[in-house]
Amino acid sequence: MFKKAALILTVIALSATISLAQTLEDNWNDFLHYTKIGRFDLAKGYAQNILNSNPDPVKLLELSQANRPAFDYLLDIKNKSSDTELIDLANQLIELIEQGSVIKRSDPILIAEEIRRLSINTRSKLAALKRLQESGEFAIPFMLDAIADPQRKDELPNIIWALPKIGKPAIRPLVSALQTQDIAVKSEIIKALGEIGYPQSLPYLKYILENDSSTEIKMLATESIQKIDPASLNVSAAELFYSLADNYYYHAESLAPAEDIERANIWFWDEDNQTLLRREVTKEYFHELMAMRCCEWVLKAEPDYGVSIGLWLAAFFKAESTGIEMPDYFGEGHADASVYATTAGPEYVHLTLDRALRDKNAYIALNAVQALAVNAGEKSLMYRVGTTQPLIDALSFDDKAVRYSAAIAIAAAKPKQPFDESRLVIQNLAQALSEDSQQVESEGMWNPNMIDMYAMQAARVIFDLAQTQNPVIDLSAGLNALIEATNDQRNNIRLLAAETLARLNNPQAQRAIAQMALAEDNPIDIRIAAFGSLAVSAKMNANLLDDETIDSIYRIISSKESDPRLRSAAAQSFGALNLPSHQIKSLILDQAES
Repeated sequence: MFKKAALILTVIALSATISLAQTLEDNWNDFLHYTKIGRFDLAKGYAQNILNSNPDPVKLLELSQANRPAFDYLLDIKNKSSDTELIDLANQLIELIEQGSVIKRSDPILIAEEIRRLSINTRSKLAALKRLQESGEFAIPFMLDAIADPQRKDELPNIIWALPKIGKPAIRPLVSALQTQDIAVKSEIIKALGEIGYPQSLPYLKYILENDSSTEIKMLATESIQKIDPASLNVSAAELFYSLADNYYYHAESLAPAEDIERANIWFWDEDNQTLLRREVTKEYFHELMAMRCCEWVLKAEPDYGVSIGLWLAAFFKAESTGIEMPDYFGEGHADASVYATTAGPEYVHLTLDRALRDKNAYIALNAVQALAVNAGEKSLMYRVGTTQPLIDALSFDDKAVRYSAAIAIAAAKPKQPFDESRLVIQNLAQALSEDSQQVESEGMWNPNMIDMYAMQAARVIFDLAQTQNPVIDLSAGLNALIEATNDQRNNIRLLAAETLARLNNPQAQRAIAQMALAEDNPIDIRIAAFGSLAVSAKMNANLLDDETIDSIYRIISSKESDPRLRSAAAQSFGALNLPSHQIKSLILDQAES
């Protein structure tokens, strides 16, 4: 009785499994079919059925591999469809398929099994190699562990034979594993890299040649370098690492991670456990992270190779520009790129800025300029990279935010030595001051939300230049913008404009301050402050007002209806004008009793 019941339950379980498998395949095929014929309403239902069934990613992968054109069509949905709901469902399916790919490739049990199959017989050996090649970089840690295992000596020749045949995907984990203390394993890695033959191995091999204490290891490194590119024997490891970093930075196709998985792997060496560690990162900034790692190797090889610091900073900023959270291996509390830039100092940030300007990368350029503005003085701001001066060049950059930031940085340094582009400084500052948030559209890094910030910064540095009577930057080119700013809706801008105009020996400047003080629709606090600026202007530049304006000021002073505070401020400015006796006689006579 119990046996019969058990048999029935087994049949039911098997039937359920078969049914589920058929349902997944049917839903998959129906989803693609109805999408292809344009019945998106039905297609979405089948896609949702797949997702609701919590499918095995490996099974879904196998379905996609069985019908590659269908999978390509799924990618077309993701890239070309205008139906946002359908795109979202397609993205979820693609993500599951990619998970299946990673699971299948990285399954430690399957990889270990294939490594052992290398030593069964010739047929098994070739089949196992094919599976290991499909696993690619995921297989390398297990293969190296097997090579290091003294109990697997009988398998060693076959594993060593297979290692270089994994090909280019093996390089990144192999070069990280060169830090092993196991001489035998290191030897096999070096030989494998030589056989694989790709130039991205060269800097690591040259580093071994320059730094390893073992003559035998050095000889092996030399042989592998000769197989790949003999000329590299005459190039330092630091130079080779820098070149590799540069290639990563510009996304060289030969350095791209596997195309058919969503995320990429960065490999580290665990010194304590003498083993490889894999860290998944988004492909969005994989190249930038690898560029940073190569720059770090540059500095290990040659600490004074400072140009790599500029590239490291550029790569970090470029990674941040994706807007994606930095990788887990950065650790909690890891400083952002701007902290490193301000700490590194102007020389290296100029290298970053120069690269950003050449690449027309507004995000990096802006962050580099802002880092320079924090702690750079006049001499360091005018630093040359070859024949160029990056910060000066930034004054003509396509992006407003970069131009304005460069002008603010230079102005804030209060330059004392003349330079040809000084006119561009005040032109950019005046433009920043004149921006109207109601009329400005987003442009590159520039957007209306930045207007008030830049206008205020521009107003402050222009005032500082005027207050210190800077001999290099001619503020007269910004006169019209300052006059317009006295009518600005932002009161702090208006006040700074008036204080700046007070220090310019120009009739238009003084008259603009007076009009700001006399305008009855202005708040009284603004008018009082403007009279204070007018007094400063009068003390510094004497009277530059016309008689009509002077009479208007006098009427405020003489009127008993004037606000006492405004009357007092007007009187102070009137007195500072130091008018001749015939212009102030009325003030005396009007109050006289007959």
